[in-house]
Amino acid sequence: MFNSILLQAAQGGQSMMPMLLMMVAIFAIMYFFMIRPQQKQRKEIQKFQNELQEGTKVVTGGGIYGTVHKIDIQNGTVEVKIAKDVIITVDKGYVFKDMASTGLQK
Repeated sequence: MFNSILLQAAQGGQSMMPMLLMMVAIFAIMYFFMIRPQQKQRKEIQKFQNELQEGTKVVTGGGIYGTVHKIDIQNGTVEVKIAKDVIITVDKGYVFKDMASTGLQK
């Protein structure tokens, strides 16, 4: 495919500049609409996880809703209270903001 494009450009006497500009434009569009928003979202999640406090309502990566009971910084785990006298230990990286309790559902 690339060879046929080169042959067409050579035969027509056209330069490769418009094609190069189009490829750069496509990459820029992909960056601003796909890659950059994902990076921003990941930074927000990491900020939330680093600022966790006891009593914060969270949801785990497995979909379990609860409240932060205790944070173990050394092990990187969080104890989440999901019911009366029921506490589970979850890796800190799998604890996310409970959007249902804030009223900010998407």
